[in-house]
Amino acid sequence: MRATLRLVWVLPALVLVGVFVYLPLVQNLQFSTLKWDIYSGSQEYVGLDNYAKLVDDPVFWSSLGNNALYAVVSIVFQVFGALLLAALIESIGSERWRRGLRAVYFIPSAISLTVAGLLFYFVYEPNLGPLNHALQAVGLGEFAQAWLGQESTAMPAIIAMSQWQGFGYSTLLFAVAIQRIPSEIYGAAAIDGVGPIRRFVHVTVPLVREMTGLMAIVTISGAFQVFNEVMVMTAGGPNNSTQVLGTWLYRSGFVRNNFGYAAAVATVLFVITLGIAVAQLWVTRRRRVEW
Repeated sequence: MRATLRLVWVLPALVLVGVFVYLPLVQNLQFSTLKWDIYSGSQEYVGLDNYAKLVDDPVFWSSLGNNALYAVVSIVFQVFGALLLAALIESIGSERWRRGLRAVYFIPSAISLTVAGLLFYFVYEPNLGPLNHALQAVGLGEFAQAWLGQESTAMPAIIAMSQWQGFGYSTLLFAVAIQRIPSEIYGAAAIDGVGPIRRFVHVTVPLVREMTGLMAIVTISGAFQVFNEVMVMTAGGPNNSTQVLGTWLYRSGFVRNNFGYAAAVATVLFVITLGIAVAQLWVTRRRRVEW
């Protein structure tokens, strides 16, 4: 009887997850085997031809490379950099200063990516943007350029904006994780004469590894699902140099009217993010912290 009651309570959630998560995944796999004109409605089964096109598509590979670059930079700043900054903030003796600094660093995370993208679009504007004006004011005018108009600088400029927007949120989460560490452990380390650097390396880092694993999963998965900031700032240009998998999926399906190919890109994106999440969860579970 109890088992039946449990099933009754769980069944609505299972139905919702099945309809809105797993069914679309199965349908997307089906769509990826079609040549589908979404405007006329015509469909033609092409098997794995869309996946074969992926292999020969240079824009797909450059998009994947941009996502990988995004992930690497995000890991450096939003995981390792955020952990270091959180440890520095939590080492400050004044509670008022700690609260103030947490708020200061968190404010950019309260701004939506779309708004942040529009803000930095103005910052990077070559003629009126404050970045080029600041460079000229300090005698570095030779570095002023069209940041979003050149293939060599457009993607780094977008990534820089994204790190600015997300850095504070990661820092706050690490600060919470550090606060959970019993003060007795730090006290024992101080009695043993352990300095701040060794305390960070041998006490803080090991005891927040669960949060580190979680942030790595969220950060890498988010890096492969980038969309808003690229669409707002460059829409994939110039010359497709800032395309990522999300924007290339959108352009393939809704601009180039090749919905089957877009579904194939979506399948690859799903496999990548799922594989990363499973690997990170496996590593984190094996290194679970027990107090």
